[in-house]
Amino acid sequence: MSLIRFDLVVLVPDKNMEAAIRGLLTRPQALGVRPIEFDIYVHPERDPGCLLSCHEFLRPLMHRYSHAMVLFDHSGCGKEDQSTKALEEIVKTRLAANGWNARAEVIVLDPELEIWVWSGSRQIDLCFGWKENQGDLRKWLQNKGLWKEQAHKPQDPKGSMEAVLRHLRKPRSSSLYEKLARNVSLERCQDTSFDRFRKILQAWFVE
Repeated sequence: MSLIRFDLVVLVPDKNMEAAIRGLLTRPQALGVRPIEFDIYVHPERDPGCLLSCHEFLRPLMHRYSHAMVLFDHSGCGKEDQSTKALEEIVKTRLAANGWNARAEVIVLDPELEIWVWSGSRQIDLCFGWKENQGDLRKWLQNKGLWKEQAHKPQDPKGSMEAVLRHLRKPRSSSLYEKLARNVSLERCQDTSFDRFRKILQAWFVE
């Protein structure tokens, strides 16, 4: 008899990504999937741990979950000289060899999680606490040299987020990442890794 009790286990490198993924997975309709029963774990060795030993971390859980997903940042993983695609394939092969077979996927965010934050949504401004009387947030970042005029995203997503929070005198916290994930329109996110994230979930958990 199968011991599988849950749909999905997700392994991430830190509390900020845990909060963001939790916020996203609580919005199944926006993701185009049915409601998902999931658990999220944080690897104690952060991005390098997710890269090098996620297969060991997840091995004891493979009979409890239908699917597994591993996410980590390209920046800080220790193998920045290799492409995200190459790293995804290496980790996916290890997971398959350790019992997950085709039930696991890997997403490497380039350069890091904050690439998912930025879109044209006004909800981003509201989540940060950026007031209308402060002007346009994107224009403010452009004036600071952090967002090129024709670009879809700031060239340094994390640095731009930190600059905004410093200006507002607010800390960068896990709760902010979850708030962004729960409220910002997902249709306007143009990042390739986010598109993969959504398509993988749609393939596994159709409505």
